[in-house]
Amino acid sequence: SKKAEPFKIWLSKVGHERLQDMGDPERSLNRARDFWQRMGRSEKWIQQRMMSQETRNKLTDYWKTHEVNEQSEYAILTNIIHEEWSDLSVKDHKALKSLKKENLRDHMTEAELIFTTLAEFSTRQIAEKLQSKGFEENKLPAQKGGRVAKIARLELEKKTGKSIISGSNYLQQNKKLK
Repeated sequence: SKKAEPFKIWLSKVGHERLQDMGDPERSLNRARDFWQRMGRSEKWIQQRMMSQETRNKLTDYWKTHEVNEQSEYAILTNIIHEEWSDLSVKDHKALKSLKKENLRDHMTEAELIFTTLAEFSTRQIAEKLQSKGFEENKLPAQKGGRVAKIARLELEKKTGKSIISGSNYLQQNKKLK
């Protein structure tokens, strides 16, 4: 059908791009950077978002090689870390930002990204020191890592008089840009 032809062309183009990305993963990173720039994100925010993802990947790699297997376990450990540093569950933080299916990290402020990164970095460091294996053993490093970031957050909030946790999201900022 004539209506299917544009879709087939688009699908072919996307498939070709993904195959190119497999041969050169830097293309994917550049595409993400370009996307965030088109959305009005600052270079600092983009850099922090990418660093946050790298820290997250190192943590999940640790979990993977230390007997944390289920997606639900990853989600629970992530929630423990998040709730510990921010005093909000991931679900509550998304609700505060009026997000439904969107990625929470893509709507975090630079400060929220920094404290999430600190919490996840600290969690991995503590888990490595304790040589935590399995879901249950990794709960303690998750709490302790989140607590490191919480202490830093509270200290910064005390010094600045401003909350790190924000209800603003990129959806609101994007409307202003348009």
